[in-house]
Amino acid sequence: MYFSYLSRIGRSGRRTALLRGTVLVLASFPLAGCDSLSSLNPFDKTEKYKPEIIPEVPADQIYNEGLAHIDKRNYSDAAKKFDALDKQYPYSQWSQKALIMNTYANYEGGAYDDAISSARRYLALHPASQDAAYAQYLMAMSYYKEVPDVSRDQERAEKALVALQELVDRYPKSEYVPDAKFKIQVLRDQLAGKEMEVGRYYLKKRNYTAAINRFRIVVSKYQTTRHVEEALERLVEAYMALGIVAEAQTAAAVLGHNFPDSQWYKDAYALLAKDGIQPREDTGSWISKIFSGGRLG
Repeated sequence: MYFSYLSRIGRSGRRTALLRGTVLVLASFPLAGCDSLSSLNPFDKTEKYKPEIIPEVPADQIYNEGLAHIDKRNYSDAAKKFDALDKQYPYSQWSQKALIMNTYANYEGGAYDDAISSARRYLALHPASQDAAYAQYLMAMSYYKEVPDVSRDQERAEKALVALQELVDRYPKSEYVPDAKFKIQVLRDQLAGKEMEVGRYYLKKRNYTAAINRFRIVVSKYQTTRHVEEALERLVEAYMALGIVAEAQTAAAVLGHNFPDSQWYKDAYALLAKDGIQPREDTGSWISKIFSGGRLG
């Protein structure tokens, strides 16, 4: 009877009837409890999604929990609490407090990259707040804490120097400025030391032009550091090796003007004396122009 019906209604009609029949067959299965179409598949072993309901915790409670972790020096756990507070109460005063405390917790816990990241975010969101200078200081100190010795790459030292200088320039009345200025000088000495190390290497290899370029950086950018005496004497060595006597004499003269009792000046003077010449400043020299009247500063 059913097949006779299909033959009468044609191909299109047969397709429709078959689909209706399929629906009727599926509908005949009882759907009880959590049964679904997926339960008909014996190979479906996936876990069913169960939404997790997270109870809302008051902002002050999360903040105080973070402070409690700091008191116990559990800085990693403290940072997690402040991060959670920031996410649960965004664009609020609690979020602002959480962000600066997250920066502090990460810094104290030695997670310097995380401290730098959260400090940058704080400064971007709250550049005029009362804690902005502190955020800038924590960022600079995070770079400073990872400055390596002069034998290694000085990228961290350069970034620390920039961050500290920004602190001095943007927040000149901040309580952190005196310490920032001291550390700026330390970093400048560090960077000058790196240039000297590379310059000495080139000098030893008799690559005098490359050596001069390194010593020139010290004399022009870091002339207030302890390395400037040696840099001037090394310039005398390199220029004499190249036969550029006038520049060698100028370097020695400037060295003598500023550090007359220095052993570096005595060495430079002796080096020139071997060729029967003495220190003499050429006011047209780049060395003379960097120094005011041949004198430091």
